[in-house]
Amino acid sequence: MEQENIDYYRELQKHLDKMPVGFPATESGIEIRLLKHLFTPEQAKIALSLNFMADPLKKVHRRLKETGFSMEDTEKKLDEMYFAGLINRGVVKEGEIETKYYAIAPVIVGFFEYQLDRLTPEFFEMAHEYLDHTFFKEEYNKTGIPQLRVVPIEEAINFDQSIAQYDNLKHLLEIMGEPIGLMECICRKGKDLMGDPCKKTKLRENCFTFRTAAKSFIEKGLAREITKEEALKILEKSEEDGLVLQPGNSQRPMSICTCCGCCCGVLSAQKLLPEFSRFFATNFYADVDPDLCTGCGVCEERCNVAAVHVEDNIAVVDKTRCIGCGVCVPTCTSEAITLVKKEIEILPPKNTLETYTKIMDKKAELARAEKTEVV
Repeated sequence: MEQENIDYYRELQKHLDKMPVGFPATESGIEIRLLKHLFTPEQAKIALSLNFMADPLKKVHRRLKETGFSMEDTEKKLDEMYFAGLINRGVVKEGEIETKYYAIAPVIVGFFEYQLDRLTPEFFEMAHEYLDHTFFKEEYNKTGIPQLRVVPIEEAINFDQSIAQYDNLKHLLEIMGEPIGLMECICRKGKDLMGDPCKKTKLRENCFTFRTAAKSFIEKGLAREITKEEALKILEKSEEDGLVLQPGNSQRPMSICTCCGCCCGVLSAQKLLPEFSRFFATNFYADVDPDLCTGCGVCEERCNVAAVHVEDNIAVVDKTRCIGCGVCVPTCTSEAITLVKKEIEILPPKNTLETYTKIMDKKAELARAEKTEVV
C-alpha cells in the first residue's frame, strides 16, 4: 500500500512539472515530502485528473470514473481540496445555472501561498529548502520570463522621465479592477514563525490580489476586501519602509507583492545567484553621481539585494545585481543617486494568461532544443 502511495506522489510531481511553472524533482526527495505534507494519497490521485487550464466538473468527473465517485462525491472532494489550498477553482454563472471549473495549482503562485492560514514552521522550512536550492535555480529562471516584475517606487521617478503606464504604480492600481484583497505576507509570517522577524518593516498585511484572484483569497478566508484608498496608503507605507514593489509580470497583473531582501522568497533566493539582475523583469537601474555622493551609506543600508556598496567614500552600484526598484533614491542625503531607464524596454505580457502561455511556449522551445542536441 505504501508503495502505491509513493507512486501517486511521484506521478503528481511529474504532472506538476509539466505546468508553466513546474515542480522539478530533487535528489533529496524534498518535493515528495512537501506533497505528502499537503495531499492525502486520494487527493494526490484526484489532482492528477486536473490540468493547468480549468475544466468543468463534469469533465473532471469523467476522468475519475474508475474511482467510483458519484458526481456529488467528486464535487465535494474537489471543493475540500480547493478550500485546503491544494487546487484552483472558478465558478461561472449563466442565468440560474452555476458551473464549477477546477484546475491544478502550481507551487508558486499557488499551493505555497494558499497555506497562509495553516502555515507551520515544518512546512515553511521544507518549502524554502526546496524553493531556495532547486526551484529558482532549475525552474523559475529557466525561460527568462519571470512570474513577477519590478516597478519603481513613486518617489524614485523623475518627473522629466518618460515612464510607461505599466511601470506606474498609481496607474496600475487604477486599472487592476475589484475587488481588492489584502492579505498577510506569507514570507514574513513564515519568518516570524521561525523566530527570525523582518528587519525592514513591521507591516504584515501588505500583499494584494485583484479581481478573480482576490475573490478566491477572500472566499477562502485568506484575505479581506479593502478600497483603493486603503491600498494606496499601505503601498505608500511599504515604499517608505524600503520595500520592493513586485506585481505580477503583466500589464494588468492580478497581484502586487511588497518585498524585502530578508524575508521574500524570490529576493532571498535570487540573491544567492551570480549576476541575478538578469532574472528580473525591470526597466530601470540606479546610478550614482560621484561628484555629489558623500558616502553616507544610507543607500547601502536601504538596498534589499546588496547591489550598492560604499567604496572610498563613494557609493557604487553593481548593475549585475541592481533590480531598479528605486528604494535607494528618495533617502539619498545628497541627491546623488537616481533611477535611469534602460535603453531596451521590457514590455510585459498583456495579462496573466499570456504570461503563463509565453512561459509554456518557451519551455517547449527549450525542450525541443535539448532533444535536438541529444540526437
